[in-house]
Amino acid sequence: FFGVSRLENPHSMNGRGKAPFSSCRPKVCIVGSGPAGFYTAQHLIKARPDVDVDIYERLPVPFGLVRFGVAPDHPEVKNVINTFTQTAKHTCCSFYGNVTVGKDVSVGELQQAYHAVVLSYGAEGNRSMGVPGEDLAGVYSAKDFVGWYNGLPSCQELSPDLSCETAVILGQGNVALDVARILLSPIDILKKTDITQPALEALAESHVRRVLIVGRRGPVQIACTIKELREMVNLPDTRPEMVAADFEGVKDAVKDLPRPRKRLTELMLKTAMEIPGEKEQERRNNASRVWSFRFFRSPIEIMADPDNKRTAGIRLAVNKLEGSGDGARAVLTGEVEDVSCGLVISSIGYKSLPIDPSVPFDSSKAIVPNSMGRVQQAAGLYCSGWLKTGPTGVIATTMNNSFDTARSLVEDMDSGTLDISAAKPGSQSISGLLEKRGVKPVIFSDWEKIDSVEMSRGEAAGKPREKLLTVEEMLQVARK
Repeated sequence: FFGVSRLENPHSMNGRGKAPFSSCRPKVCIVGSGPAGFYTAQHLIKARPDVDVDIYERLPVPFGLVRFGVAPDHPEVKNVINTFTQTAKHTCCSFYGNVTVGKDVSVGELQQAYHAVVLSYGAEGNRSMGVPGEDLAGVYSAKDFVGWYNGLPSCQELSPDLSCETAVILGQGNVALDVARILLSPIDILKKTDITQPALEALAESHVRRVLIVGRRGPVQIACTIKELREMVNLPDTRPEMVAADFEGVKDAVKDLPRPRKRLTELMLKTAMEIPGEKEQERRNNASRVWSFRFFRSPIEIMADPDNKRTAGIRLAVNKLEGSGDGARAVLTGEVEDVSCGLVISSIGYKSLPIDPSVPFDSSKAIVPNSMGRVQQAAGLYCSGWLKTGPTGVIATTMNNSFDTARSLVEDMDSGTLDISAAKPGSQSISGLLEKRGVKPVIFSDWEKIDSVEMSRGEAAGKPREKLLTVEEMLQVARK
């Protein structure tokens, strides 16, 4: 009933210089084009066919950790890119790559242009170990190491030194196992994947023959999934080496575990404790590389070589557990153990960083404080993905948490909590700002040019794709 007179004259304005509300489509922008961003967009478009969704991304290429985080030898996990591409090509969706929110355009400017802003830019920081020596050469975060072999432009200068025999990985989640597998995989397996050419060459020359995967708690608390463990167990030309004492009492604990955890623990027990059959024994005897889990250990110091330049080893505190199951805590025993190694990779978690002073941020939890994706004390601001929950779970976890955020946003539109009655300019005004600032966005059809160049380079090398490794190169291809 309100605004009838405005509808009679579609050219009259509503006093605030805005177009008549009848022509108003809700405009939402999403910051970050990884799984969280795309799943949020997908759900919004499905739930509200009248919505316009714009996705802003710092890099010229979309898909975030699906492109830069998923292991090269897990191509099936990357199939979600097909779904994301459908979303990006939907008439209600636009992609703007090569735009850094917080630098090229502020969150406040986005809030003026859109009815709602969803932050889903993930976790690009590293959790620090907080131990002496972590700045030595030869110490890397798993995030940067993974970024290096997956072609993340900011990690291409890493050129890790793989001239040592022993590598220690701190953490026992799926990322830690990905890194261990890449370090130990036969080159013939890797060269059929989309791993980058420089990484392939470095791994072909690598001297790493032994990888220890260290965790502060026990076998029953290990954070990886059974699929990743099975791949380690079956990795060609490698054999497992476990410490029998680490598995004391585990057999008795197995029967009370929930099913996924039970299957995982049984496979670990079998690998560690059972005498293998003849064929498997022969395979292990012939293996030239070794991997092992080290449980009940926490890093206390990275030790330097005599010149104090490089990593020569790591000092580990020996722990014992208090409590049981997932709630068990690692407590120091006072004992320590030194391990010689030339490479330390810390896989203790990714961490979100604040994007803009105007956005609330809990620096102790490294998340944006929110309730079901609604950012606290900030109407019209939402978050999804790791920025919302912290860096946990697999792509399916992120999918569900992003759908939840999209649901909250749609509820707020439907209930009127989020005012969508006044028209907003959306990308129109942001494009103007970016142009003034000399920023030229990469749209989805530009990305498709990059995609096609990468695929044809890959085909020539007998692999699924050969990634472009610098932003400059990406922009050059996009602008042709």
